[in-house]
Amino acid sequence: MSYNKVTEIDIQRLKGILDDDRVYVGDQISEDYSHDELAELKVYPEVMVEPETTAEVSEIMKFANERNIPVTPRGTGTGLCGGAVAMEGGILLLTTAMDQIIEIDEENLMAKVQPGVILMNFAETVSNLGFLYPPDPGEKSATLGGNVMTNAGGMRAVKYGVTRDYVQGMKIVLPTGEVIETGGKLVKNSSGYSIQELMIGSEGTLGIVTEITLKLLPLPKKQLTLLVPFDSLEQAIGTVPEIINAKLVPTGIEYMQRDVLLAATEYLGKEFPDTSADAYLLLVFYGNDKDELEKKYEAAAEVCLDNDAHDVYIANTDERQSIIWDTRGALLEALKAVSHLDECDVVVPRNKIAEFVKYTDALEEKHGLKIRGFGHAGDGNLHIYTMKEDLDEETWQEKNKAVMDDMYAKARELRGLVSGEHGIASAKKEYLHQDVGEAQVKLMRGIKDTFDPNNILNPGKTV
Repeated sequence: MSYNKVTEIDIQRLKGILDDDRVYVGDQISEDYSHDELAELKVYPEVMVEPETTAEVSEIMKFANERNIPVTPRGTGTGLCGGAVAMEGGILLLTTAMDQIIEIDEENLMAKVQPGVILMNFAETVSNLGFLYPPDPGEKSATLGGNVMTNAGGMRAVKYGVTRDYVQGMKIVLPTGEVIETGGKLVKNSSGYSIQELMIGSEGTLGIVTEITLKLLPLPKKQLTLLVPFDSLEQAIGTVPEIINAKLVPTGIEYMQRDVLLAATEYLGKEFPDTSADAYLLLVFYGNDKDELEKKYEAAAEVCLDNDAHDVYIANTDERQSIIWDTRGALLEALKAVSHLDECDVVVPRNKIAEFVKYTDALEEKHGLKIRGFGHAGDGNLHIYTMKEDLDEETWQEKNKAVMDDMYAKARELRGLVSGEHGIASAKKEYLHQDVGEAQVKLMRGIKDTFDPNNILNPGKTV
């Protein structure tokens, strides 16, 4: 599809909507805004804008729709699939200046925020007031708008669910510039088709969310973590269904391997409680009653030891838990520090995790490409990384494509899907279409055409 190029007249129109210092062109646009964390995909926008209000976003979209200029929404650019890259040039619309926590309604356990609010700032703010916002993806510097657009999950999803489960309402600017509101401070809502559900996970292709109403929970009074070493990753992962079947439901169940763990400890310059085993499970429990919490972790420890765990280390102080979870949070950054990466973020049934992980080990030998992984063992969401190391670009591209083809095919065989939480954007379109089939792709394209008949909003992504 062809679009109009941005002209000097267009730039002046945009400056008429915003202040001059919130419209950027040419050398004013940093290289950082040409890509997201999928660094190999780089395209500069023709102009970058930084609105602060719903009204400003609406005027920008009306203008862009009239002029047939593509618009790409962007938060902090922490995505891994090229979703925030202006593939067709045009306008890059930053939401980061829309960073206000508008309201925290303690009576209704709700918060209303703008999309540019940073996850870690929001989580800290509500925690200080005695509330918990459960979605906890690994990238804490992401915006809440970005989390909603990818339906981010994270380490607490096994117990609390994902972002979708906490979005109660939205204010949305459509590609035409029209503004609609969905939901609100409501516990229940069965009022027609759910536009809100379509918007969550749509990766900025259907509308731009300018306000979000989020559900909060009372903050649990106590927390503890179990660190459980195993001889092999297959043993560790194979224990997870046993834990779930014991009806223990930890807040989170994570897995990691020794070589990735060592990379993270070196990256952080911190000691870790144990680095002798090949693989580890991390179990975290939340609760309000000390005795109840102890019963849960003792039962979980027994299950692990029955499944040949070396030991079970209990971290029940803030300092001990901080060391463990800081290391878990640094795993990706530690890998990125030593090599260029590509990621596969498939989700498979929980009882198929061990089979998938074992399969990726075989792929490393088959293709001669280093593969490392960690992830959310409790919800079946695996983060598998291919590492370029010292390969030349042509060899890397060839080997990486072969590995990715094999991994996504295996996930499909196991009745899994292409992405658990990082989205599709441009990098995973091929695999999504293979997974869902022609009929669903046709429905998704029909939805896109209904919302965005001129295809100006984040074109080239997902469908």
